[in-house]
Amino acid sequence: MTLLVHCSLSKIGWICGGPVTVIQVLLDLLGPDGTLIMPSHTSDNSDPKYWQNPPVPSEWFDIIRKSMPGYQSDITPTRYMGLVAETFRKWPGVLRSEHPQHSMIAFGKKAKLIIDKHNDSCSEQSPLARLYDCQDNGYVLLLGVKHENNTSLHLAEYRFQINNNLEKNFINGASILNRQTNTRQWIEWNDYDYTAEDFNQIGYAFDSIEGNTNIGNVGLAQSRLMKQYLLVDFALQWMNKNRIKQ
Repeated sequence: MTLLVHCSLSKIGWICGGPVTVIQVLLDLLGPDGTLIMPSHTSDNSDPKYWQNPPVPSEWFDIIRKSMPGYQSDITPTRYMGLVAETFRKWPGVLRSEHPQHSMIAFGKKAKLIIDKHNDSCSEQSPLARLYDCQDNGYVLLLGVKHENNTSLHLAEYRFQINNNLEKNFINGASILNRQTNTRQWIEWNDYDYTAEDFNQIGYAFDSIEGNTNIGNVGLAQSRLMKQYLLVDFALQWMNKNRIKQ
């Protein structure tokens, strides 16, 4: 099994060993032939003109762009990913993709295949698409979180925008470390303006179909296990029917 986990440790309740125990249990369940994946996003490594929590004065924008440390897969911490993902990032043998904002971390048999060549945030050149390629062997576990945190739905969103010939009109930015010169560099690229506003609606519609989602409690946390490719295919159909194509 190749498993992408989104986890809220606090929702589970007290665990002896905390995040280390959660990770070890997941790895033990997957076994030597399995692969564990988690998001390791760095949303703070972004253009400050888009910041909202909190916003910063416009006169700070250039200063922040010039001062932001360049993304380094081995040391840059996660942001808003939770204690389990941040602990897993530092786990011996874990590999991390090179995308400066939407990186993913993986450990196990398919780890290198999953994280390699992550050239676009949530596209066909992303770990989400490599998990989709696993088909019946690729799963998502929402451990104490809702579908609004279900990153795989962004792959469906990407395909929706591609299929409807929508333009990449969102100018994204991030700081990277140029490993050849060992210098910090600010880069910009055209991207889609991803949103999770309807993800809970999509996810609960998916859950309502018998056989799609195994729902139960892990500790105190309501959790969901599902095949990722079924979720993505369903979400794409839902978006084609319900999202405005503009």
